[in-house]
This record gives sequence, C-alpha cells and structure tokens, in this order.
Amino acid sequence: MASPPARVVDAHVHLWDPARSDWYPYLARPPEGGAGDTSRMFRRFELATYLEESAGWNVEKLVNVAAATGRHSVDETIELDGTGARHGHPDGVIGGLPPTDTAAEAIGLIDRQMEATRFRGVRPMGGLERPLPDPDVLRALAERALVFEVMTHPDHLQPAARGLAGFEDLVVVVEHTGWPRTDSGEERALWRAGIDAMAGVGENVVCKLSGLAMPLQSMAVDALRPWLEYAIEAFGVDRCLFASNFPVDAVHGTFDDLYSTFSDVTDGLDDDARHKLFAANAERVYRI
Repeated sequence: MASPPARVVDAHVHLWDPARSDWYPYLARPPEGGAGDTSRMFRRFELATYLEESAGWNVEKLVNVAAATGRHSVDETIELDGTGARHGHPDGVIGGLPPTDTAAEAIGLIDRQMEATRFRGVRPMGGLERPLPDPDVLRALAERALVFEVMTHPDHLQPAARGLAGFEDLVVVVEHTGWPRTDSGEERALWRAGIDAMAGVGENVVCKLSGLAMPLQSMAVDALRPWLEYAIEAFGVDRCLFASNFPVDAVHGTFDDLYSTFSDVTDGLDDDARHKLFAANAERVYRI
C-alpha cells in the first residue's frame, strides 16, 4: 500500500437523514438486490459518522454537496451552514439549483443561499436533460464568485463544453469524474471524448475525482485506475481533486478502501502533486 497523503480535503460529502422524507424521498426505502450493501447509503449520515469512518486519513476539511430534492436543497444549504457554524464542518457547501420557470427565479434562489457564509456554489437539482442552466444564471454565478458543478453523464459532456465557451470567469467542476454509467467499451469512448472536451474548455474547469464506485461496483485499484489516470492526464494535477461521495459510494466499500485506492493510483506522483489532488486544489476551488 502506498503512503497516505499528509492531508485530505474531501470535496463531496452528503450529510443527511432519510427520516426527512420530504427532503430525501429517494432514501425512504433501500432497493432490494443488486451489488454491494445498500444499507450503507440508505442510512442517517451525520458529521460524527463521517468523521469516525474517515478517521485514519487526516481529513481537515470537507464540502457538503446538495442532496435534498428540488427547492428543499436551498433550505438544506442554510441548515448545513448552521451545522458548520456549530461544529466546524462542513467547511463549504454546494447548494441546489432547482428547476425554475425563469432565470430570474433561479438567480433569486442563488441569492437566498448567499446568506449562508459557507455557500460556495450550486449543482442542478432536477432532470439531467440539460447539462447547463440559462446563460444568465451562469453569468450570475460568475459575478458572485460561485462555482457551478456539472452533474451529467458522458453523452452530455461535449454539449456542456460547447455551452461553457465564453464563461472563462466561472469556476466549473465536473462532478463524479464525468459520471460514467457503465464500464462498457462504448461508454468509455463516449466518456473519454467528453472528458477531453471539458478539459479543453479552459483552466477554469476542474474535475472532481469521485463517484466511480457506483457505476463500476468496486473500489478496487484495477477498476478505478484507468478512469482516474485518464482524467488526471486530461486535466492535469492542478485541475483535479479527490472526493469520497460518501455515503453513496459506501455501498461498495469503506472510506479506507476508497482512499487507499486513491493513494495507490497516485503513488508514482511526487508529494506536491499528491497534495494538490488530495487537499490543495479543493481548498482553492471551494475557498475553504
């Protein structure tokens, strides 16, 4: 096993309570069958639980990412900002951008979340048919120095890259390593083209190395390495950052399993590059 990184900043965590069925209706009942242990996702996941499960990795900071449905994700931002004020974490919050009828309405929801001192940007909280919101919304995010997280599958990465032309002042994060759905050859080819397109947009676009355990149904080094190495090669070590996606990816292993794989995959990099991937880049992107 490779030496662990000196510091970790986890750029993607979901702190939630399935008992709040209005906020998290999809957590009400774990699915039956399938690979992995679904109970590890469909559970109450509090800050204390996260800190206990990540205890061996010197996690200094973490970013909570919206998981409540629709407009509840706006309230979730405000609530988790209060959690951070009381307990020191989360250090940053990526809030929700629910579907709206107008760009002005969407901007109003962004501005409401600006009341939260740990609010750092938004991810879409609706359908994935359109990878980007209205250009006016993207401009509003850039004007407010907020991050936009692209949450879409490989078939929409190239259209997203085209839509981001001209938004050089907007920090964009590609979530879940471009979110492949399977490890088929066809999906890999589609994903590579999308990753290359997003990496080519500009220095303002970064890739969050997370979310691979679910589609690949594994945290093993051999399973994740080809995807991680390709993304790091495409974006470079200055534009990639590791994240756990816990408790979602916990279906297929422990925090130790996942970060041991991240550590092994990057064992050949120097200390400065690993520090960027495990901590410094997330601190820069999320201003934490």
